[in-house]
Amino acid sequence: MYHRGLLLNPRHADNGDRWLPAISMWLVSLISYIDRNTIAILAPVILRETHLNAEQYGFIISCFSVAYMIGNPAWGLILDRWGVRRGMTAAVGIWTLASAAHALATGFWSFGIARAVLGAGEGATFPGGLRTVTQTLSPARRGRGLAIAYSGGSLGAMIAPLVVTPVAAAFGWHGAFVFTGLLGAAWLVFWRIAGSGVDRTVKSEAHLPLTRIWTHPAFWAFMAAYGVAAMPLGLILYDSSLYLNARFNWTQSTLGYLLWIPPFGWEVGYFVWGFVVDRLGPRFRSLMLVSLLLSLPLAWMHSLATGPMVLGDMFLTMFGLSGFVVLSINYATRAFPPGHSGLLAGIGAGSWGAIVALMMPWFGRLFDHSEYAAAFRIATVFPIGGYMIWLALSGNTIRRITRSTLYSI
Repeated sequence: MYHRGLLLNPRHADNGDRWLPAISMWLVSLISYIDRNTIAILAPVILRETHLNAEQYGFIISCFSVAYMIGNPAWGLILDRWGVRRGMTAAVGIWTLASAAHALATGFWSFGIARAVLGAGEGATFPGGLRTVTQTLSPARRGRGLAIAYSGGSLGAMIAPLVVTPVAAAFGWHGAFVFTGLLGAAWLVFWRIAGSGVDRTVKSEAHLPLTRIWTHPAFWAFMAAYGVAAMPLGLILYDSSLYLNARFNWTQSTLGYLLWIPPFGWEVGYFVWGFVVDRLGPRFRSLMLVSLLLSLPLAWMHSLATGPMVLGDMFLTMFGLSGFVVLSINYATRAFPPGHSGLLAGIGAGSWGAIVALMMPWFGRLFDHSEYAAAFRIATVFPIGGYMIWLALSGNTIRRITRSTLYSI
């Protein structure tokens, strides 16, 4: 129950932990990142055949990011009220059709519309993951459960080049998008079985008025750590192929075999940060600082002499930035009651999508003018700024969380 806004018994009435739902969310986030990264992997070929430039490509990515920004909190509210099973079925159905529709795109507007619908549907990915974890796992296992549910995205980004490149070589880039649609359809069949019983009735669950969440410093601290500090993940995800192709003249085939390396740092990071926060508890200040320090080498990326060194820098940066995602969500789930988990995950991912949407055309323009060093240095400002804002706003909440495992709002 709650007393003066505190959740006195945060453990669910049903104490049996279930891991299959978290694994299902891992699988769907994996598919979502294969879907969204296909255009990034094939960008050199697509831009050449459709006569688009990097700035136009940046706006196309922004179409996805704006819709993703709106879709995340919208799906968060829907999942909190409809339930995860029905909500995820609808969301994956929408984005599966949108992913396959990319095969019919011929230019700026058709790609932009397809990306927007894809982003709107994929906005359910992380709200569904967090909502599922809070409903099916006890608080002591949620760090690892969250790592499983969210790490599918980084794994999807990692394996996408290895999967998409040979499909595109055999069937063209149009066929690659048809393939991604088939992956989503297969998950929908699997979810009919794996999603059974995922929507538990949680007796201890309560909802705070939304105005009380939005006006609390802990909410804006969460937004700063997730949405602002983790922004460079978008730059590396969407523009690494263009950068490596332009600087080192790596072919599409070469990129297909090497682009798994940067998101592998993201994948490893989810599990490392999830394990660390479960083992050490809410030592958010020190862990956030470590995450920041590991992301700073991004500023010197363009000064590195060789392709392998650049890939190593991208790996380290994504490892560090993944800490902001895992730690900020763990912070939010300790600060707010679980009844809002879907909304919080949606707002966090949506804020990230909003900032990526704003920045990608600017990064594209810098890339068009070969101002790569400036792009990477500007991107490095975001982890620094996000960390400083989080540090300034999180103090009182951190003290309450540190003193107790109770929710602090």
